[in-house]
Amino acid sequence: MIYLDHNASTPVRPEVRDAIASCLGDLHANPSSLHREGQRARAALERARDQVAALVAARSDEVVFVSGGTEGDHQALIGAAWALEARGRRVAISRLEHHAVHGAAEVLERGGFAISHLAATHEGFVDPAEVDSLPEDTTVISLMLANNETGVIQPVAGVAERAARRGIRVHTDAVQAAGKIPIDLEALGADYTVISAHKLGGPKGVGALIVRGGAPLESLLRGSGHERGRRGGTENLPGIVGFGVAAELAARDLMAEGTRLLALRERLEAGLTAAASDVVIHGTRAPRLPNTVNASFPGARADHLLMALDARGVAVSAGAACASGAVEPSPVLTAMGIACDLAICALRFSLGHTTTVDEIDLVIPRIADAVRVARSAAGARA
Repeated sequence: MIYLDHNASTPVRPEVRDAIASCLGDLHANPSSLHREGQRARAALERARDQVAALVAARSDEVVFVSGGTEGDHQALIGAAWALEARGRRVAISRLEHHAVHGAAEVLERGGFAISHLAATHEGFVDPAEVDSLPEDTTVISLMLANNETGVIQPVAGVAERAARRGIRVHTDAVQAAGKIPIDLEALGADYTVISAHKLGGPKGVGALIVRGGAPLESLLRGSGHERGRRGGTENLPGIVGFGVAAELAARDLMAEGTRLLALRERLEAGLTAAASDVVIHGTRAPRLPNTVNASFPGARADHLLMALDARGVAVSAGAACASGAVEPSPVLTAMGIACDLAICALRFSLGHTTTVDEIDLVIPRIADAVRVARSAAGARA
């Protein structure tokens, strides 16, 4: 099986697996306990916090461990909106956001908050000037750092600069960006940043919300003083330890792996163009992650392509992984103004640390064959 769905989840690295197994076997105490065994667990927790902070050039005390990207996005957007409610009851999100951010906005809307939306360009990014036209009662803006479907990198720093002039806080979902491109939170200017372990070689079910010093935030999960009072509940120590190791490895390999993945991405795109001359690759005129290709094959529906590729030993996604199997056009591509008949023919290929040159070369003829089959199934001429 050729696995090209790393944006959905990437394989756990062997060093991470070993660290988790060691933690499960040796660190059984609660990190909040004051006895010796509890303090051993606490030391492991804080080491992981240091490792995660280093990946994004943050301070360790700014890192809040959560269960993953979805919880982090909810905690950031809702918690910030609640904390800033005295200033206004409106948040703004881009139309390109992950479902988790749209879901958090829906929770706020049910509580009486108003939601504004930042438009996207045809190339899949948000113009920072959109910030200037937001209503005066806007308190928080949410703009992802890199899109999970197209890989387009968003101008978060430009948005944050304009937002700061107006006293608006900025949340960024950096789940797809962390470990793939350098992140310096001081330069980025975001107040709340979310990353997730299973996108960078760590386990599922653990992530981090990084809250810059002084940024207001109310906790969603209450009842205890865990995570400096910012997130209640006993920490997932084995997952967090694995997350820490994955973050350290991602930071170590960042530049070399980014260069390698970019070469593989370019090789894949050249192969796709040779295999289907009418292929449309989305976001090519914008900066993108080195590992992500979103391509439409006119006349070949994405669901038909997925089945044909799976039968040929290739794993990819149609749009966002959590929407795979849906025939409706991707909301991201729709926001970019991509026509429906082209958007429903889009696949996402995402490469990772296990992807090789040989796999890219092997996958091209399989894709070409799958496109022919899918077009035939749709009654289109191959």
